[in-house]
Amino acid sequence: MPGSDLDRMSYDQLKKQAGTLLWQLRLADAFWFINIEKKAGLEAAEEVNAAVWEKVGRLAAKDIIERFGIREKGIQGFMQAFKHFAWSLMIDYQVQIRENELLLTVPSCPAQEGRKKHGLGEYNCKDMHLKEFSAFAAVIDPQIRVDCLFAPPDRHPEYVYCQWRFHVSGHRE
Repeated sequence: MPGSDLDRMSYDQLKKQAGTLLWQLRLADAFWFINIEKKAGLEAAEEVNAAVWEKVGRLAAKDIIERFGIREKGIQGFMQAFKHFAWSLMIDYQVQIRENELLLTVPSCPAQEGRKKHGLGEYNCKDMHLKEFSAFAAVIDPQIRVDCLFAPPDRHPEYVYCQWRFHVSGHRE
């Protein structure tokens, strides 16, 4: 049965396994994007990426709610769920939380940095993340709204790739 070996792994082995799976997810995400870009162009890759991650955001949130029994709504419910989202375990997000608002900052982006390292320019990740984050948040609480403060292709500080604001509609500070 798939996963039965997990039952016999020590805590340290489980941590190594989780790290391996997250690394493989990053590789698969990067290489499928690059290959679509080579075959159909950057714009097509960005469109497919947005469609895929919108669906993943929605399905991941549903799975996380069920697996971890998250019932809280609003920003607190979002944070409880988001900490279990695969990308939250791979990206060193900086998070500032207020009562009805969360500010998510990405100082280091492996995808964009990998593209730069290989001589490729930044790609438009703004639409993809807006769809991904909005879909994820809507499952947690349909009142949560997502605003992109900046993300590629927008100009951004050298050491910050993007910044997102999550807030409960009707509550603005």
